[in-house]
Amino acid sequence: MLWDVHCHFPRDWEQPEGGDPVRLIDARADALRAAGVTRASLLAGGRFGPTYEIAIEQAQRHSDLFVPVAVVDPGESWPGEIRRLHSLGYRGLKIIGTRHSYDDYRYFGIYGAAEELRMPILFHLGVIGGGVDYARTHPRRDPEAAETLRRVRERGRMQPRDVSAARMRPFHLDGIANSFPQLAIIGAHMGGTGNYDEAASVARWRHHVFFDLSGGETIERHSVERQLIGHEIGIEKLVWGSDCRDDEIAGHVESLNSILDKVGLTPNEAARIHYHNAAEIFGEEEPQLAGE
Repeated sequence: MLWDVHCHFPRDWEQPEGGDPVRLIDARADALRAAGVTRASLLAGGRFGPTYEIAIEQAQRHSDLFVPVAVVDPGESWPGEIRRLHSLGYRGLKIIGTRHSYDDYRYFGIYGAAEELRMPILFHLGVIGGGVDYARTHPRRDPEAAETLRRVRERGRMQPRDVSAARMRPFHLDGIANSFPQLAIIGAHMGGTGNYDEAASVARWRHHVFFDLSGGETIERHSVERQLIGHEIGIEKLVWGSDCRDDEIAGHVESLNSILDKVGLTPNEAARIHYHNAAEIFGEEEPQLAGE
């Protein structure tokens, strides 16, 4: 069994305001199942894509696979809206790109409602990716990167925006976890490149804080090279997410299995990262203590 905690509602970037949500969600479901994913937290609504109502209607077409998670801006939402989303069927929240740091008191009403409703929150951590990866290539020498840059410019995605990775650091999760000790928190991308030590420190001492292994090849490589899995961050504190296009999901599942083999996990340990940790976070399995 495999749980994908970081699966975005698919978007047609050629038709960002339109596209056929039925075709997109069916294709995503097919790609997930073909890759061996049995449950996927579907991140939907908010700033991009279909409305919350349309997104959950589409998610329910594959209710055996998708667990609906609402993308919200805590600076523009309120506790009543979180309760409304829960009543629609959303079982968790995703937060990214906030105007203030994640542990700002102005957001505490949202976190309190999520804790009360037992809705886990997935927080993006680190720099927001997209466009050209300059660590690997450059438009000056790579035609594919040049084409990507042209498309980014054409879509107006290089305009000024009020976003900073400094507001989305793992240490902000420590403040939230201390104030809301029963709130399940997932930090994306192992904390984000540059933040691994912070992520490990928070995971070490905050009971309900977890980190996902999504984020692409660089974070997958770092998870092995920097001995993050089972050494700096405990096995029970890790979950997996794809965070990619349909045609990339199977490759990331293969990478996950290769990584868990390289770091020498037992089948039971690998199963926790594959499925059981996420199933406990989302209330589909009961956590067990030693001796019970």
